[in-house]
Amino acid sequence: MTTKPSARGAALASGTHKSLANAIRALAMDAVEAASSGHPGMPMGMADAAVVLFAEQLRFDPRRPDWPDRDRFVLSAGHGSMLLYALLHLTGYPGMTIDELKRFRQIGSKTAGHPEYGAAPGIETTTGPLGQGFGNGVGMAIAERHLNARFGDDLVNHRTWVIAGDGCLMEGISHEAASLAGHLGLGRLNVLWDDNRISIDGPTDLTLSDDVPARFVSYDWHVVSADGHDPQSISAALAEAAADPRPSLIACRTTIGFGAPTKGGTAGSHGAPLGAAEIAATREAIGWPHAPFEIPSDVQAAGLALGDRGGVENDEWQGRLEAADPAVRAEFERVMAGELPAAFSDAVHSLKATLASDPPKLASRVASQRAIEAIAPTLPELLGGSADLSGSNNTKVKSQAIMTRDNASGSYLHYGVREHAMAAAMNGMALHGGVIPYGGTFLVFTDYCRPSIRLAALMGIRVVYVMTHDSIGLGEDGPTHQPVEHLAALRCIPNLHVHRPADAVETAECWQVALERVDGPSVLTLTRQGLPPVRTTHSGENRVQRGGYVLIEADGARQVTLIATGSEVDIARKARDLLAADGIGAAVVSMPCKELFAVQDTAYRDQVLGNRTVRVAVEAGVRMPWEADIGPDGGFVGMSDFGASGPYEELYKHFGITPEAVADEARRRLAARKT
Repeated sequence: MTTKPSARGAALASGTHKSLANAIRALAMDAVEAASSGHPGMPMGMADAAVVLFAEQLRFDPRRPDWPDRDRFVLSAGHGSMLLYALLHLTGYPGMTIDELKRFRQIGSKTAGHPEYGAAPGIETTTGPLGQGFGNGVGMAIAERHLNARFGDDLVNHRTWVIAGDGCLMEGISHEAASLAGHLGLGRLNVLWDDNRISIDGPTDLTLSDDVPARFVSYDWHVVSADGHDPQSISAALAEAAADPRPSLIACRTTIGFGAPTKGGTAGSHGAPLGAAEIAATREAIGWPHAPFEIPSDVQAAGLALGDRGGVENDEWQGRLEAADPAVRAEFERVMAGELPAAFSDAVHSLKATLASDPPKLASRVASQRAIEAIAPTLPELLGGSADLSGSNNTKVKSQAIMTRDNASGSYLHYGVREHAMAAAMNGMALHGGVIPYGGTFLVFTDYCRPSIRLAALMGIRVVYVMTHDSIGLGEDGPTHQPVEHLAALRCIPNLHVHRPADAVETAECWQVALERVDGPSVLTLTRQGLPPVRTTHSGENRVQRGGYVLIEADGARQVTLIATGSEVDIARKARDLLAADGIGAAVVSMPCKELFAVQDTAYRDQVLGNRTVRVAVEAGVRMPWEADIGPDGGFVGMSDFGASGPYEELYKHFGITPEAVADEARRRLAARKT
């Protein structure tokens, strides 16, 4: 049996609505004034719409804020963070006390300038970079529909509500994400547009002539308009949106800084405190005589009552979960907890054994596909995709059906040429829970994904980026597509693991490490060109877990340590042989993940890198990330300029990334050390 969600709340009495909306306005003014920093205008303008949303449509339970079937609420216009913090305080979310509101934008508070995921219950995602929250919302709606197809209405049947501003809808990422949402028919996605027509520089007509509603209609969205300060108009628009099978844009015509006598409706209320005189005048204008941060008991009680309403729905859902088939319940609870099944590690172990018994020469992108083929049947929560490069990224396997508007159970998404939206949506999926997203494009296009990758690292969420064509080794497409600085740029992002495997076995191990990681994202950088096997003896140990390891020790005393990643590991192996012919003992270190290696203990790092040896790093990228590993007298063989168009074998010779060049660099460094 399936059920529909319980009826939402009833409309508030006029006086109650007004009091709650004005409480939000006052808290926003007061917090920004106390911090001498912030954005009061958006919370003041959207207070009416937000109160109607929380009172009538949003399904939430502050007492159990991680309830899996809650509606997701995303404040894409994250600069208006006091709107969210005020709502969380008024409805009784734990930890969002009045003292936290008083500490707005202060070090260590739960009330950062922009909402930060994990800082407090009820903050579903980190927002601030405009449009990112919109993209997250699309990903949350994708995850909801996918899990609904797996587990049914009884367990998964909720909505995603987003508040977005003019800036969010200007940013290109929202165009991509909205187009994708319309194509997929994500009817449980509803976006409230704060149509106040003001940006930091002034009226939006300085820069904007778009017909936004018509644009969304063209995306196959339902569009409805509302007077953003009329509760009845808002209520009717939200109900219409919730009833429509398409994603909905609710255009709320509002006045930024509503209630402020001289700054309301102007850019002056957007991103700066209103000032004591304007706040006093606003209090008088909206009929709020209370002192700063003072919430009357009847207003607080009305807010808490909104939070209490969700407890009934949560109890009903919990009853359905308890009545579910035990196997279904166990699987649902497993995927929502983000736990991997035992069969996963067994699949990786079996794959590694097969690869070692018959070592193949494979491009690491093809090796990645073989890894997905092995693990996907054990991980039904794995939800893959590519930005129109499935055949090049090798991200799809035969066992994966395509997710469409008519088949939400599919575990593979065609994102189209929408790298920005793909990366932001994957963040939303990971935040929603129940799925593990991965998505592919070319490594050079991480430039398009970078804002979302950075936010995934900031939030500490499990997302896997499959980035192929990782160097000049992609060949003829030339320097526009050959990533030179991208490994360095990605390695600069804190809490991001960048993997560059050397062969099929390392690729399988990188996948295992990335999927077992629950506190941050991982990038798998993979080759277009074939790679010879470097690991031909099977071991149950995952050597990638330590980031770097000695692949081949020196014959005799080690004088040189050659450190390489990916396709250059084989070059280092050949350079080692050239040095051995001269009686120079050289070890080869494979370092597929510098971030993991950096956190190993000093003794292990010293053992791998070799104390008092000459160190030479070789990688078809820029030198920047290698200084700490090679030391002041270390050598580097790689790129110092953009690439070129031509067969990859010739490109490596042209740019001097060869065994001979590596051996010569080691000899020069040894000679310099002796002088």
